[in-house]
Amino acid sequence: MRRTGHADLPLHHGTVPKWLADRMRDMGALIIESIVLNYGNREVLARLSDPLWFQSFGAVMGMDWHSSGITTSVMYALKRGLNPRARELGLVVCGGRGKYSRETPDQLQWLADHSGLPGDSLIRSSKLVAKVDNNALQDGYQLYQHNFIVNTNGDWAVVQQGMNGAEKTARRYHWCSLTLDGNEAEPYVNAPHTGIVGENHGRILNLTDVGAKDTRSTILSMTHEEPDRILREAKLITPKDIQQLELFDAAGNNGIVSISKGAVDSQRYDLASTFTGELSHNYHELTMPAHHEVLAEDVNVKRLGAVLATAYDNQAESFEDLMLTPGLGPRTLQSLALVSEVIYGKPSRFTDPARFSFAHGGKDGHPFPVPLKVFDESIRVLQDSIEKSKLGYTDKSNAIRRLHESTMQIEKHCSPQADFDALIEYEKSHSAEWDGRTC
Repeated sequence: MRRTGHADLPLHHGTVPKWLADRMRDMGALIIESIVLNYGNREVLARLSDPLWFQSFGAVMGMDWHSSGITTSVMYALKRGLNPRARELGLVVCGGRGKYSRETPDQLQWLADHSGLPGDSLIRSSKLVAKVDNNALQDGYQLYQHNFIVNTNGDWAVVQQGMNGAEKTARRYHWCSLTLDGNEAEPYVNAPHTGIVGENHGRILNLTDVGAKDTRSTILSMTHEEPDRILREAKLITPKDIQQLELFDAAGNNGIVSISKGAVDSQRYDLASTFTGELSHNYHELTMPAHHEVLAEDVNVKRLGAVLATAYDNQAESFEDLMLTPGLGPRTLQSLALVSEVIYGKPSRFTDPARFSFAHGGKDGHPFPVPLKVFDESIRVLQDSIEKSKLGYTDKSNAIRRLHESTMQIEKHCSPQADFDALIEYEKSHSAEWDGRTC
């Protein structure tokens, strides 16, 4: 049985300005490239199918840390950043939002014609996951976004999102072919998700639940019955005979973990040590609050303190290769430490996505305006480390990895605590100096 979970995503409208969209494209592509170089492109699919990592990934790129728009902006950034380098990285992003989602089959067919991938199979998978989340999972959300990411081996991940206009909320669904059992009779309708992100509005009809197998069989057999007989039987059903299946277990059974905000006890978040090959089999839960500002309770303050200690107290001794970069200071190291965690961190590191907004802020000004000078420096250093590592010069790339390792050591052996309010004030007081912008 796969893990199940949910998270609140307040529905926000608007567009991402070009100054941020281009930087998200560049930073997102560099992070994905680093993952490919270190772990392979299957790892990318595994991570995209984890809703907590996905939320942290968007936050580290300066997008609003909690809103529904993070899905659209992240996938648009990846489509722009990865598709021109598809042959190099072995990854292609198809589909998108609105009318672009309906172009997915044509894009997959074109891809199959030019690559030898099994087009019919990929198109069938794309259509099935959309049908399951829109029809078999009747939770009050209408799909309006469908992103299909495929690698050179034909492995794929899906990130799609539905909207409930009346409630002003969104729900994001994650799929990954790496979790589907080829020997399973009904892999697409038998608890297939790796994660669901959204707000639980009570009892829903979930025909993909493992307990709904008999119901699915009954529905199938009903399609072979005479319509008049079905209508006669339906009239005999009374309200007390009607039962609905639960998607979310309020009692927390079946391994479901409730993460109401950000900071949580890591012992309660039971995930495998790596993403690829050990994707969890229950939904992950992540409840994103409605408030725009980032509060102390939205982050793991100890982890944030370790990032600050790494950037400001330890840089000269441990990161000489980075410190020799002209113009690089502790503020950029702070951003790179969080970027390093997104690249090298294990699944249990992403239970507080709001913490990753302390890399490059948020376009809505929370926790602080996007510091463009710092953002550009982070992109430049990460790009330089990747290019040099391809030539065999791995010093800078290894130094970026050590940022995360150093943070972990400080967190393990010390008790760092960030002065949350002072940190916010410090960032805002330097916003003009760092060319901070909001939208």
